[in-house]
Amino acid sequence: MTTLKKTGTRLGMLPLAVMVLLATGCGTQRAGDAADAYRRSHPTPTGISTPSTPADFTCPGESPKPTAPTAATSPSSTVPPTDHYAENHGFRVPLSLHGQSRCDGLTAVRRVKNALEPLRRRGDFAPDRVRTALTKLGYSAGKVQAYQDGPAGVGFLIDIGASPWCVEGTMRTDSTKADAFGGYPDGTGCEPPAGGH
Repeated sequence: MTTLKKTGTRLGMLPLAVMVLLATGCGTQRAGDAADAYRRSHPTPTGISTPSTPADFTCPGESPKPTAPTAATSPSSTVPPTDHYAENHGFRVPLSLHGQSRCDGLTAVRRVKNALEPLRRRGDFAPDRVRTALTKLGYSAGKVQAYQDGPAGVGFLIDIGASPWCVEGTMRTDSTKADAFGGYPDGTGCEPPAGGH
């Protein structure tokens, strides 16, 4: 009988021994160390992109922007917002340009302002003259829109078709304003989409 009792005890010890080995580990290497060693010896393939923040840099002719001090965060309300206007109309917010596209956009904006400045100084607010001035910059006549914006103002929109995709703005008696952007989230051109999500 003692033989059976010793065998049963030994069999009961086996799972306990395995559990102790698994709980304590078999060495000094940690799981994170193995993953780091693998990443060092097997770099990420170049065909796989990882999400990143778009890089912006100072463009030629642009002065560096001072960094604004960060505002102290205030505790946010736990009540959900009842007004979803911004959320529901986000499809109408133009896409920002980043990196070299942003620099190209600033260059396009300067060219447009320089072309329209003589008209503004003369008080020439005829949409057809604004359109002609913009097509002389090399933009396709079919892609340039100009429209009357009040008695002394003209609005314009240029669908460039390459980065920066769009330039839009206004010319008024006091100034010419223009902005370059990359289209709209739910649109295919430079016109704001009628609907989206």
